[in-house]
Order: sequence, then C-alpha cells, then structure tokens
Amino acid sequence: MRFSPLFWPVFLKGKELNVLDETFLPGASRYLKVTGYRQSVRVIRRMQTRAIGQVLLVMYTFLLELKKNGGRLSVQDLEKIAQALNSARPTLPFKMLTGMVLGWAQAGESVERRISGFLEELKSARIEQAGEAAALFEGGDSVLTHCNVSGLLPLIAELCRNKGKSISFYATETRPYWQGSRLTAWELKKAGVPVTVITDGMAAQVMKERRVNKIITGADHLALNGDIANKIGTLQLAICAKYFGVPFYVLCPPPSQAACGEDIKIEVRPGRELLSYRGLRLAPAGVNAYYPAFDVTPAELITKHIHMRF
Repeated sequence: MRFSPLFWPVFLKGKELNVLDETFLPGASRYLKVTGYRQSVRVIRRMQTRAIGQVLLVMYTFLLELKKNGGRLSVQDLEKIAQALNSARPTLPFKMLTGMVLGWAQAGESVERRISGFLEELKSARIEQAGEAAALFEGGDSVLTHCNVSGLLPLIAELCRNKGKSISFYATETRPYWQGSRLTAWELKKAGVPVTVITDGMAAQVMKERRVNKIITGADHLALNGDIANKIGTLQLAICAKYFGVPFYVLCPPPSQAACGEDIKIEVRPGRELLSYRGLRLAPAGVNAYYPAFDVTPAELITKHIHMRF
C-alpha cells in the first residue's frame, strides 16, 4: 500500500521533529526542523502544516518535549505545553488531544507509551476510513473534492483500483492557500489518479453539467449532532449538492463535545492573507478583507459521515 507524503507529514527523529512544509508544495518538498513546543505553535498558526499534520504535530510535540527532558515532565509542565498548543487555532479541537495527554499524566501512566499507541491507532484508523470511503464509489465515478484531506484521496483511489474500480477527481482551488490546486492535485497526480482543477466558483456549474456524480470532503470538527466545520466553501458545496441531487460524503474526525455547529468557534484569520500571496499583491492598497477560515455544514445536508473509528 502506497501513501502520499501528506498522509503522515510529521515524524520524530532524535530530539527534533521533521514537518513537511506544505506552503512550498508542489514546487519543493521541504521539511521544517522543530525543536520545541513554541516553534510547533508557530508552524500551526502559519499553516505550514494543516489537517492531519496539525494533529500529528500536537501529539509529537509532547513526545519531543519528553525526550528533551529524559522522559520526565511534571503535570504542570505538560499543562503549559497544552495551553500553548490549544491557543494555536480555535476551530480545531486540540483540547481533545491535549486533554488525553494530561489525563494519562494525571493517572500516572506512561505518557510516551500512550502517545505512541495513539499514533499507531490513528494510522490504522485512517486506512480503515479510506477503505470505508472506497466502498461508496463505483467504477467511472467522477468525484468533486474541496480543500485537502491529507493523503486519503490517493489511498481511496488505490483501494478502488485494487477492486477493479477506476475513479477520477475534480479539485476546487480553495483560496487563499490554494490547497486544492496545490496539494490535492499534486498528490493525486503523483499517484497517477486523473484530476481536474476548477476554481471555487465553478462547482455549481460543474454539478449542473453532470461532470461530477459524487462529492467528498474532509472535516476539521465534528459536533455531536453531526454538523461539521470544514474549509470555508464547504457549506455552499453541500447546498449545491442538495439542489442537484449529488451525494455528499464527509471524512470525519471523532466528535468533539460541541453539541452542534453553533457551538464551534470559527477561526477568522488575518485579512491580509486574502490580499497578497507569497509577496504578490492581489488587491489595491487600502481595501478591506474578511477571512473566516471555516464554515459549518449542517448534518441534514450530509449524505453520509465516514467516521474515523478508534
């Protein structure tokens, strides 16, 4: 089974973390060297890794700090690290992850052993999730996707291919970081999977023309009632899918303690990220910008939640 570099973009080597810097893809595969938790927070805030990469970075950061301190950190030290990581991005439920770590420490368990076990379970759960998604597709399906789900789409396509089913994808560009056109298109092309890039505003027309017959996205946050928060633009895709009768599937993380989508805090990122890209000004000086990074899709617009099971 082959994996995209985005499937597991963080690893621990000695006393430093290696983090695939997604902001340089597809032009170059560069790994950041992270040596402390404050640097991890900066990497998360700067979107140098995202989605599963941020989950991995949170958990590996605890392992890194433990290694640096001979495997011994007080609960107070772990709480300090947890608070810093929790503050990195408000919409992502890092408190679920850091809360597990603090719970293990407070119970006197080996935090290193429990984190290592969690990461192995996470890897297996992602593979199983891809398998469940692959079972929903038929040969010849043309699948619209949004943003990037960190290595799962190439894996889904491979599992389909192993069953004699060939599928292809349409990927929205997802500005301002262009995850669809940079990351999704890159990893699908690298895996030999047909992919067509469209702008975010073309999705309704593509559905109207019946160029796609299914949609699959990820989710950064799952509420207890099935509402999800995902990359901004997911809601409008779900609304269009309902109108055109296109099945809308979501690859979900474990649910948080949020009762519904209204309880999920939406991260509003700096407007300047919309106004320029890699130093190139995209709008006139002095204009305003508003950038909510996520939106909430209600459960009733989702055909099937594809759960990550631990």
